[in-house]
Amino acid sequence: MAVFGLAMLCAGSALARQAPDAREAAVREGVVVVYAAADQDVVQPILDDFEALHPGIRVEYHDLSSNELYQRVVDERAAGTLGADVVWSSAMDLQVKLVNDGYAQPHRSPETAALPRWAVWKDEAFGTTYEPAAIVYNKRLLTEAEVPDTHAELIRLLGEQPSRLLGRLASYDPERSGLGLLLHTQDAQANPIVFWQLARRMGELGLEQHSSSRDMLDRLAAGQLVLAYNVLGSYAHKRARSEAVLGVVWPQDYTLVLSRVAFIARDARHPAAARLWLDHLLSPRGQALLAEHLGLLPVRADAGTAGADSAAALLHENLRHAFRPIRIGSGLLTYQDQAKRQAFLRQWDAATRPSVEP
Repeated sequence: MAVFGLAMLCAGSALARQAPDAREAAVREGVVVVYAAADQDVVQPILDDFEALHPGIRVEYHDLSSNELYQRVVDERAAGTLGADVVWSSAMDLQVKLVNDGYAQPHRSPETAALPRWAVWKDEAFGTTYEPAAIVYNKRLLTEAEVPDTHAELIRLLGEQPSRLLGRLASYDPERSGLGLLLHTQDAQANPIVFWQLARRMGELGLEQHSSSRDMLDRLAAGQLVLAYNVLGSYAHKRARSEAVLGVVWPQDYTLVLSRVAFIARDARHPAAARLWLDHLLSPRGQALLAEHLGLLPVRADAGTAGADSAAALLHENLRHAFRPIRIGSGLLTYQDQAKRQAFLRQWDAATRPSVEP
């Protein structure tokens, strides 16, 4: 794409802006250890690009689930073991809890200064992506005319065609998936009446609950599911580009937008390389690569739609009014309180597993 090419030409900017002594320090460190809740096959082009731009610095990438990542960071600190230099996850609430509990160090650069205000907290936590949550469906099992594009239409569809959808709906399990807990709790806060009505209706139809996007998308593509709700849009959009049977819808009444949050570990063994890596993610070049390979949009306003395919760019333009970015900050700590978290999970179980006693 022309815009992407321009971004790549200009985007050695992150490299150019790094002071020579900082780059030299990063090269002396020789490695940056990244713990991430992002499939390595999806982000491998970003890893390769960083290593090509910075010869002598290797990315040691650990692909973990969001809950595993959180627990590993906590356990390593408790054991006095040095692990990650950079921690990167879509479970925004778990990331904010780690930052709030003192696991991060500040970082300021021209790249962090270019982020929107909602994507920065305490100069320690940084949003790196712009990823709407989606409704995903099997095009062979649901016609275009039947596809719901608002939450109210989804509720109506579930009520009108229960036999057709029985046992063929899915969403994240908020008990096993940190991402699922984040999306469902934010959804409940955005529109509690609609969310709980939808949860009850899905529960009555035997909602499948999964810990990963991949499992839901695999079952959708195989025709075992008709529809999945609140799926991370980046994975869904990427799969839909290669598997024509999958359709992706962003609700027009409101669509939650999350951002994968990155921070530099307070006890990073390779702090110079960590700063270089984070600035690469946030640079116009990194943003274009993330958009291209995650299939969605840059978080930086000044990056426009660089790297995004035409469908994602058009959707962003048409649905800009509906997108609700989740602000990085202390508001995400609400459901990290164990009592509030357990109360939400009990209410969720009562709604979605009606045969289970709360």
